[in-house]
Amino acid sequence: MLNFARGRSQPRSSRSMPMSGMEYPDPKKNNNFVGKVLMAATLTALCIIMLKQSPKFNTPSQFSQHEEGVTHVLVTGGAGYIGSHAALRLLKESYRVTIVEEVSYVAGQSSRGNIGAVKALQELFPEPGKQNISKNSFDAVMHFAAVAYVGESTLDPLKYYHNITSNTLVVLESMAAHGVRTLIYSSTCATYGEPEKMPITEETPQAQDIILDFSKNSDMAVMILRYFNVIGSDPEGRLGEAPRPELREHGRISGACFDAARGIIPGLKVKGTDYKTNDGTCIRDYIDVTDLVDAHVKALQNAKPRKVGIYNVGTGRGRSVKEFVEACKKATGVEIKVEYQPRRPGDYAEVFSDPTKIRRELNWTAQFTDLQESLQIAWRWQKAHPDGYAAAS
Repeated sequence: MLNFARGRSQPRSSRSMPMSGMEYPDPKKNNNFVGKVLMAATLTALCIIMLKQSPKFNTPSQFSQHEEGVTHVLVTGGAGYIGSHAALRLLKESYRVTIVEEVSYVAGQSSRGNIGAVKALQELFPEPGKQNISKNSFDAVMHFAAVAYVGESTLDPLKYYHNITSNTLVVLESMAAHGVRTLIYSSTCATYGEPEKMPITEETPQAQDIILDFSKNSDMAVMILRYFNVIGSDPEGRLGEAPRPELREHGRISGACFDAARGIIPGLKVKGTDYKTNDGTCIRDYIDVTDLVDAHVKALQNAKPRKVGIYNVGTGRGRSVKEFVEACKKATGVEIKVEYQPRRPGDYAEVFSDPTKIRRELNWTAQFTDLQESLQIAWRWQKAHPDGYAAAS
C-alpha cells in the first residue's frame, strides 16, 4: 500500500509544492539561492583583486620583455624541415625561441588569403606602444615560411607567389610596427633563375626583392641566405624530413630515394637525361641541413643595423642526379630501381654556388660535404621514424 500522506511528526519539506500540474517555488529557497550567488561573486571578485595585487601575478612573462644578453627569435615556418632544425640549434645556443607555423599548409590545405597569417602575427605581438604581459617581445625574426618545392610550384604558381611575396610582406609590416629590427630571411636560389655563368655569386642578376626595397627606408638589419638542395638531418637523430604525402612526387630527391628504399614507392623516377652535363642529368649543390642552420645562426650573430647582407650558402661543388642516386643506394644498402623520364618543368640543367663571400665575411664553411654520409644520417632517422612524426615539411 502506498502512503501519500505525511504525518505531523515529519519535518516540512522546503521543496516546491505541485498543485494542479504547476509548481510554486518556495520563496525562502529562492532568497537563499540568490544570497549564495552574491556571496560567490563577491569572493571571486576579492580573489581576482588579491591576485592582481600579487607581485607574481603582475610579473611579465620572460617572453614578453627584452632581456639583456638574451635574444628572442621568432621562427616562422618553425615546424618545417629546415625551420625545426634551426629552432633546435637556437635553443642549444641559449636563444629564446617562439615558433609560428601556417598550420593549414602543414595539413595540406591551400589558403591564398593572408588573413590567417595577419591574425597569427597579431596574436604574437603586443599592441604598439603597450606592454602586454601575455604577448611577446622579439629581437629578431628568422623567416622560413616560404614554400620550396620546384615541381609543385609549376603546378600551383599562385600559391608560391603568395608565400614569397604576401606572407613576407606581412612579416615585414609586423616587424616594423612592433620595433623588431633584425630579419634573417631564408630563401631559395631559384630567385636567380637559370644563370648564364656558373658558379652563382651574390652579384648574379636576379628578380627584384621586396625585402631589399623595404630595407632602403629602414634601420633594420637584414641578412638574406640563399641555398640550393637541402639534405640530411640532425646528427643526434632528434629531427628529420617528413614531407606531406601529397608532396612526395614533387618533393626533394632525398625523400624520393628513401621512399623507394623503404618500398613505399616501386622505384625512383629521374626526370631528364638530356641536359648538357657530363651524364645528362641535372647538377645541383647539395647542402646539409646542419651546415645550413649553422649559416643562419652566424648570420644572426653578424647582423648589423641599416646593413643588408646577401649570402649564397652551398658547398661550391655541383653533383649530378645520377651521382646522388648512387650515393643514396650506398647509404641505404638498397639497390633502388631507377626509371628515367622526360624533364620536369621548372628544372635547370646546372645550379651551384660560390660560397666565397659567406666564408670571407661570416667565417662559414660547409662541414658536412660527404654526400653519402649526410644521406646515411638521414636514412637512420627515416628508419627510426617511419611515420615521420618528428617534423613536417
